[in-house]
Amino acid sequence: MAFTQYLDPETILKTFSYVGLTGILFAETGLLLGFFLPGDSLLITAGIFAARGDLNLWALMGLASVAAFVGNTAGYWIGHRFGPLVFQRVRFLKPEYVTQAREYFAQHGNQTLVLSRFIPVIRTIVPTLAGTVHLDFRLFSAYNALGAVLWGAGVTLAGYLLGKVIPKDVLDKYILVIIALVLVVSFIPIVLEVLKRRRK
Repeated sequence: MAFTQYLDPETILKTFSYVGLTGILFAETGLLLGFFLPGDSLLITAGIFAARGDLNLWALMGLASVAAFVGNTAGYWIGHRFGPLVFQRVRFLKPEYVTQAREYFAQHGNQTLVLSRFIPVIRTIVPTLAGTVHLDFRLFSAYNALGAVLWGAGVTLAGYLLGKVIPKDVLDKYILVIIALVLVVSFIPIVLEVLKRRRK
């Protein structure tokens, strides 16, 4: 089986079940190199699997929330301990991002920690940035917990409701299309932010 097939949410869940979900979400939310992993689509698919009766909804929501919380906590401490070095070694991260992060946290407050959960790639970087600028850990943890539940449990529940509303035969036939649409919608904030920066 090709490596790219292991990035397919259905393959991950059918092959590795709850362990696969937990591991992927931890890596995607806590390890910078995990930015390419399928967080949103995995949660949606997991919810759909639960609607089919293949997986337990409560277990999925609990594991997703815990994995997201622990992942972001790991990202925070990586940034806190190795922040400057990380921004020198990782190609897609630039040192000026640290300054921008300080300004962004000052302007938008700690709600950034919650809102960033719903934006692919950004949710991988934000906890490391928070650690790099030494954001208060207790405050970080509080918003981290809130964001982890809203995203981890919330998106899984959305997938579950989707699976209950859409007829099974339609869902089986168009599941990849549905997941693709979810991904497109989730990337809209990134596109808008890029366009906003270019105008400036």
